[in-house]
Amino acid sequence: MARQEFLAMLNTRASGVRFRLPTEAEWEYACRAATTTPFATGDNITTSQANYNGLRPYATFPPGVFREGPTPVSTFDTNLWGLGEMHGNVREWTADWYGGYPNQPARDPHGPSSGSRRVVRGGGWSSDARGVRCAARDSQPPKDGDGSIGFRVAADPQ
Repeated sequence: MARQEFLAMLNTRASGVRFRLPTEAEWEYACRAATTTPFATGDNITTSQANYNGLRPYATFPPGVFREGPTPVSTFDTNLWGLGEMHGNVREWTADWYGGYPNQPARDPHGPSSGSRRVVRGGGWSSDARGVRCAARDSQPPKDGDGSIGFRVAADPQ
């Protein structure tokens, strides 16, 4: 089942709440969980904290393991806000179209109103450590999908 079909199914069953993909800004805010460091874990991340290609570590930190695929949800500790797998495992779709950051407000920026690629965040199991930072971003055509891209759900009260 595709992400939009899943969200539509959730919304037909929900009462008092509307489910959707998070915006890119919401995703990064949730990933950071009130931190200001590159990772919610601090200035570094290890493969005991997230699923990414540990053979390509961050900065001068030592290498870790490369698991060669996604791990089950809740394999790693959550961030300070209780959100798991924000770094690595699978990249995650956001609601925003991909575009540059120029002239965007620093608070709650919105992506372009249309485009050919959607923003994906979080990095995945094959990403290097730099690619799983809170600020790291990538894009993908919205119809493309594979085992390296997933999504998480945001909810708005109605």
